[in-house]
Amino acid sequence: MITWLRIGFVVVSLAAVTLVLLPLQVVGLAFDLRLRRYVPRYWHRAACRLLGIRIHVHGKPEPRRPLMLAANHASWKDILVLGAIADVAFIAKSEVADWPIFGLLAKLQKTIFVAREQKRQAGRQVNEIAERMKAGEVVVLFPEGTTSDGNRVLEIKSSLFGAAAAAVPQVPGNVVHVQPVAIAYTRVHGMAMGRYHRPIAAWPGDIELVPHLIGVLKAQAIDVDISFGQTIEFRAGDNRKLLSAAVAAQIRRMLLARLRGREAG
Repeated sequence: MITWLRIGFVVVSLAAVTLVLLPLQVVGLAFDLRLRRYVPRYWHRAACRLLGIRIHVHGKPEPRRPLMLAANHASWKDILVLGAIADVAFIAKSEVADWPIFGLLAKLQKTIFVAREQKRQAGRQVNEIAERMKAGEVVVLFPEGTTSDGNRVLEIKSSLFGAAAAAVPQVPGNVVHVQPVAIAYTRVHGMAMGRYHRPIAAWPGDIELVPHLIGVLKAQAIDVDISFGQTIEFRAGDNRKLLSAAVAAQIRRMLLARLRGREAG
C-alpha cells in the first residue's frame, strides 16, 4: 500500500512540476529564447529527486566550445541525469519522436532527431547539429546507437560521429571537442548494485516500459556516477574510426572502474 501511495505521489508531483515549467518552455521555444535551454535542467532535477536518483559527478564538462558529449547508454534515465547536471541538447533516432510521453518530452527540450536510414535528410540534420553547436549548445550523442544492460559498453558506431565530422568546417576554429562520458548505475538503497538489480537501472529494448517504471519507483534510491573523460579534439581530416575507438576506450575504462567501486584513473 505504501509503495503505491509513493508512486501516486511521484506521478502527481511530477505532473505539477511539468505544469509549472511547461508554459515557460513553450514560450522559450516559440520565441527561440535562451530560456528554452535552462528550463529542461530544472525539470530533470525535479524528476531525479522525485524518482530517488542520486547523482555523483566526477570531473567536469569541457568548458571549450563547440562541444559534443559522447556517453554510454543504458536507460532513459541517462537523459534525466545528464540533463540535470548540464544544459544539453540530445541527439536521438527519429522514431523516438513518436514514442508516447517520451516523444513529447524530447520535442519540448528541442532534441535533434536523426533519421539514420534516410540519407537525403542527412545534410539538413548535420546542419542543425552544427548550428546548435555554433550557438554554444552542448550536444549529447549516444554512439552505441541503442541501450545496453548497464554492465558493459556496446560497440561504438563510428558512423554516428559523422555529424561531428561534417560540422567541423562550419564551426569556429574548425574543431569539435568530443568528451567521453561514462554513466554507471552503482548502488540501490546505498548497497552495491550487482547484476541482479541491474534491470532496475538499465532498460534494454526487450523490457516493457511500464513494469520497468514501476520497478524504478519501488526502488526509491538509485545512485548513479557520471564520469567526464579527457576531451578529444576532432578536426578536418581526422579519422572517425580512430575517434570512436578512443571514445570507446575511455568510456569502457571509466564505466568498469565505477562499477567496481574504484576511481577511474
